[in-house]
Amino acid sequence: MGHSEENSHDTAKQKAIDDWLPITASRNAKWWYSAFHNLTAMVGAGVLSLPFALSNMGWGPGATVLILSWVITLYTLWQMVEMHEMVPGKRFDRYHELGQEAFGEKLGLWIVVPQQVVVEVGTCIVYMVTGGKSLKKVHDTICTDCKEIRTSYWIIIFASVNFVLAQCPNFNSISIISLSAAVMSLTYSTIAWCASIKKGIAPDVNYGSRATSTADGVFNFFSALGDVAFAYAGHNVVLEIQATMPSTPENPSKKPMWKGVILAYIGVAFCYFPVAFIGYYMFGNSVDDNILITLERPAWLIATANMFVFIHVVGGYQVFAMPVFDMIETYMVKNLSFTPSVALRLITRSVYVALTMIIGICIPFFGSLLGFLGGFAFAPTSYFLPCIIWLKLKKPKKFGLSWTINWICIVLGVLLMTLSPIGALRNIIVSAKNYEFFS
Repeated sequence: MGHSEENSHDTAKQKAIDDWLPITASRNAKWWYSAFHNLTAMVGAGVLSLPFALSNMGWGPGATVLILSWVITLYTLWQMVEMHEMVPGKRFDRYHELGQEAFGEKLGLWIVVPQQVVVEVGTCIVYMVTGGKSLKKVHDTICTDCKEIRTSYWIIIFASVNFVLAQCPNFNSISIISLSAAVMSLTYSTIAWCASIKKGIAPDVNYGSRATSTADGVFNFFSALGDVAFAYAGHNVVLEIQATMPSTPENPSKKPMWKGVILAYIGVAFCYFPVAFIGYYMFGNSVDDNILITLERPAWLIATANMFVFIHVVGGYQVFAMPVFDMIETYMVKNLSFTPSVALRLITRSVYVALTMIIGICIPFFGSLLGFLGGFAFAPTSYFLPCIIWLKLKKPKKFGLSWTINWICIVLGVLLMTLSPIGALRNIIVSAKNYEFFS
């Protein structure tokens, strides 16, 4: 067999694998797919804790952090979209491929993959718990006299839906799920702030600090930073979403992708800012860490909102799980030489869903742990890793505009990465006595 035949055989084999892998299988996504995939990835149930985060920061700092985060993450998202096809004829379909281009084959993997895995798997586990709790809340709100059912069972119900949906082969095949999730996030955010206005300003509303001591106030502030970082965590799946876009030299994939991102970010602003500002304005520092808990009436509306959270979280789980499936399947097929097949997919994905379910059931307080992990992983991947890669690959002029902006983002991002885990760790220690495994 000649050399060229061998090569073409390898390329064909490679292409067959790429056509099977979830990220690169289908490249005919429309620009609006990018809008709702990004919206679903970005707006998690975290939006409901934003009034609480604001109450820990106060009006001035809180508004600054929220708006600044929106601007910085939109900028780093733009950088990632731009860098997707920076090298002519090549596409960085996955975050770690971009990392490898910047930091080298080995180091790039070690820098990016662990952070991506923490964010994606962590989010999936949190969504397991959130999904289960939302269902429980629907049940408890509608049926007040019923016998209480433990959260664990609700998590299993949530997981069973995901066992089925996880079999969708690639990103484009979950676009309907993702679209409904995006619509849900807009809906329950709207319910949250409209119901807050309807309820009116609390009689003894107080915007002072809820902390009893200065130390308390400082730590609460750090912890709130982590909540905000968690709210802007869509960057981990952005290149993977862009990989589903068609691309030609005349019409590179960044055009439709960017259109979608802008729409998604308008959606993000529409979800985050009204909920955060109106929620805090109405309830002050008496707001709960989930605004839907503060709004107990009307019961039917709160039950509906929780149902929407459930549907949204199902979609969010799928969007965050897809890149993980891609990593696992790439590894199985390329490194362990498994044959691409439905059986392989059924087994690996079901094991993944089962694992996230079991961890969610065992550690239902995983959300507070995520504040801790989140600082380490969310801040870099969304706030400053794109800037470092940009500086390395694009080499902008020293002290020029681009160079300066990137360094500002890096400094702010590193601060966020170091401060938010401190606040979260203290919260974990303070509330550790109330934690129950298998609640």
